[in-house]
Amino acid sequence: MNIKKKIIELLPYSEPFLFVDELEEVTENGISGTYTFKKDAYFYRGHFKDNPVTPGVILTECMAQIGVVCLGIFLLKDRDLGNFGVALSNATVDYYLPVLPGEKVKVVSEKEYFRFNKLKCKVQMFNAEEKLVCRGEISGMIKAE
Repeated sequence: MNIKKKIIELLPYSEPFLFVDELEEVTENGISGTYTFKKDAYFYRGHFKDNPVTPGVILTECMAQIGVVCLGIFLLKDRDLGNFGVALSNATVDYYLPVLPGEKVKVVSEKEYFRFNKLKCKVQMFNAEEKLVCRGEISGMIKAE
């Protein structure tokens, strides 16, 4: 099976909280992938009356799922990941542009370090026009059994 599809299958998320559509590139040093925010997603109801935008916490979650969790699964590919846990340990993100319902974004992550199952990455999100939406540092722990 294709390693990119296998990584997505191993993610501990499902709809409506899965924010990974496709992984484009995966290496020991980084990852990139895309997600299109569904126009009818639950979080748009009430997140600004008559002018819905994607909440920053959801943008951060998308960046963490693609940029940290997917990369972590790849880095642990030689271990048995039948039952593993994920915990976000830190996120510092700056936001520059809104993401509207139906928009496709690309997440690009660069590994800063991976030791003792803690992964820290510099993560950026771009819109379809390749404009920077947000960027920051996100770290998390992956507990493999």
